[in-house]
Formats: sequence, C-alpha cells, structure tokens
Amino acid sequence: MRVLNWWRVCVVTLLMATTSAFGEPLRIEVTEGVNSALPVAIVPFAGAEQAPGAPVSAIVDADLARSGRFNTLATAEMPQKPSSLEQMNIPAWRTTGVNYAAVGQVIPQGGGNYMIRVVLVDVPRGQQLMAFQVPATADDMRSAAHRVSDLIYEQLLGERGAFNTRIAYVSVPNRPRIGQPAEYLLMVSDADGENGRTVLKSKEPLMSPVWSPDGRQLAYVSFESGRSQIFSQDLSTGKRRLLSSKPGINGAPGWSPDGRQLALALSDGANTQIYLMDLESGSLRQLTQGAAINTEPTWSPDGSKLAFTSDRGGHPQIYEQDMATGQVRRLTYQGNYNARPRYSPDGKSLVFISGGSTFRIAVQDLQTGAFRVLSQGPEDESPSFAPNGAMIIYASQYGDTGVLSTVSFDGKVRQRVAGNGDIREAAWSPFRPR
Repeated sequence: MRVLNWWRVCVVTLLMATTSAFGEPLRIEVTEGVNSALPVAIVPFAGAEQAPGAPVSAIVDADLARSGRFNTLATAEMPQKPSSLEQMNIPAWRTTGVNYAAVGQVIPQGGGNYMIRVVLVDVPRGQQLMAFQVPATADDMRSAAHRVSDLIYEQLLGERGAFNTRIAYVSVPNRPRIGQPAEYLLMVSDADGENGRTVLKSKEPLMSPVWSPDGRQLAYVSFESGRSQIFSQDLSTGKRRLLSSKPGINGAPGWSPDGRQLALALSDGANTQIYLMDLESGSLRQLTQGAAINTEPTWSPDGSKLAFTSDRGGHPQIYEQDMATGQVRRLTYQGNYNARPRYSPDGKSLVFISGGSTFRIAVQDLQTGAFRVLSQGPEDESPSFAPNGAMIIYASQYGDTGVLSTVSFDGKVRQRVAGNGDIREAAWSPFRPR
C-alpha cells in the first residue's frame, strides 16, 4: 500500500476492543553493528533473584548490545561477579579488555518496592565513573532496568538513551486465506518489544498511528460507517475520541508539539488538503490550497514549520510551510518520489520514503540539502525517529513477511524486528518523564 494511495482501501467495518491483553514479544536481531563498539561488562546485580521478572542486569546487557554501540562481555567470561567497586579485582578485570563495568545491587525496600544501585567503573583506571540509584516496583521492574540502561548510555556516549520508550505498530497476527477476514491489531510495546499490549482490534486495516507529545495518547486512522475516520485513544483508560469523520478522506494525523492542534488530510472530492484542528474546540482551518494532493503533514519540533507530501510539481515531493508567514518551499529534489516526512528531534534533518521502482528510507540535512539512503529496500515505508534521534524505525519486508527494521542515523547499525505475523506502521514514542 503506497503513500498517497492509502485512502483507496475499500470501506470497512471496525470492531472495537479496549483490551489490555498482552501479546507475544517482538524479536529483535542486530544484523549490523559498528566495528568500534565499546567493550563493556554488565555484572549480574546482587539480590536480583529476589526481584520479579527477568534479572535487571540481563535487561541492561541486552539493551546495550541491541544498540549496536556496545560489545558486552559474556557472564561466563567475567573473572568475578562483584556488587561494588571495593569488591572488584581490578588487575583481573583489566585482562578482559573491557573499558567499563557496571556493578550493582537490587535491594528490597518492602511493600513491593526496590532500589537498584549501580556503580559504573572505569576499568583501566580502576576508578568510579558514576554512581546512581533507580527506584522500582514489582510492576515496573523492566522500565526501571531500561532507565539504568539509559543512564549508562548517556554517560558513555554523551546523548540521552531511548531504551525506556515505547513503539506503536499495526500487527496482522495470522495471514488469512483467500476469502477469510484478517484481524488487525494496533499494538504498543516497550522499545525492546516486550510488554506488548493490544490497544485496538479491527477486521480491516488500521493506519497511521501517531503519539501525542506527552506519550499518553495515540491518534490513528480507522474505518466506520462507510468512510475513514480519525480517532484518538487514551492508553491508560482506553477512552476513545472521534476527531474527524468528514465525508471523503480523513487521514494522516499529526500532533502539534504543544498538543493543542492536530494536522490532518481531508478531502471530499478529487483533491486532498491539509487542515489544522483545534483539539479543544474541534474547529478546522484549511492550510493548503490548489488542485494538488497535499497530505502526510508533520510538525517541526518547535512547531514553527509543517512538512508535507504534495504532487503539485507532477510527482510526490516534500514541501515545508512556515506557520508564521505561510511561505512554502520545496525540500526534496532527488528522484521522482519522496513522501511520508518526519523531522529529527533536533529539527535539523528529515527522514522520508524515497524511490520509484523501489522504496527506501532516506534522510536529508535541511541546511545543506545533503541526501543519504539509509535502508536497503525494496519496500520500505513509515519511518519514525527515536526521540533521541539516534535510530529510525520503519516497515520493511523480510521474505514474504512484513517486519519492522531499525537503522542508526549514520546508517552503521541495523536491526530487524519480527513478530507473530506481519507488522507495519511503526511509530516511536516521545521520551517518558525522567
């Protein structure tokens, strides 16, 4: 299903389900990392066996290894398993070749509460690099472990980690036989694919999930009463709100950075235009004009600009409108097809689909115009930046199955994310509050 043609899906009937049932975890495979991955050791934390779920240190180890930026030392190769700097035999650790080692404890606090205490050690110097503690409960132990990963990542690489984030995606668990209806699931999971839960079930496609800036809601496209509709849904309560059900096309929602407006594509005729909706009043303001198809709006991080896809020049290309002046400029010129734009979190780059006979993920510097293809195709789509800008998740094909893939901003780290059946339409969440 190609961009600019998505609304040609036949009219469907939606089956609602505000279930929080957990699904099978996604499987993440690092297919390409960097040669200069940093050697680190995550020593099993003392007391972890008393805490529920997977050991905290194992989650942290998996997070860092999955990033492709770290080469983690196997537990069997560790000379000892200390829980503090004082217990470390530094000369023995220096023989392992690791630059840094994380040692720590998971300490019960009573009432189902825990404290994770961690010391990050500079092994060659035999000195403490940092020490911190993260509170946890029995119910959020995985999230606490991801926070530990984020702190280590930030200390060693100088940028905020995004392990304690989430992804939304659409899954088709079982491919139907001819004549049999499919079931489509709008899912949310942790960034590592765990804790997946179903937000919505449908007998027909669900499209274009997008996170609210506070990470509490999703907006998405579904179908009811013979036409496309846009809804928002609160992820904690399951409360659903109908945002747009105009005659014709209702699609491509995009939240403003302040959460007060929604950009969307509407059409009751041959042309599709971009509108802005005030989410408090529901009032609409038309933003684009003319005979072209204008769709897929996305806001710049500071809310000053809106990028969108338009065929006003004869082929789908990406344009940008200044929200203060109304001036529009064309951003992409490489090839005859560029669509589905998304700004990087720092607002300096744009990721999008680029192609013609094949479709790949590309990124462009907005100041210099430098253009780079990041993915390997041939049917890549729906790119979304991690909130730290380090990785991009997108939909791709592996054999005859729809999977998600991630690629680092520099193109050096690649991963494949597979699930039970086809998975598509991924969107990476904002950061959670620290």
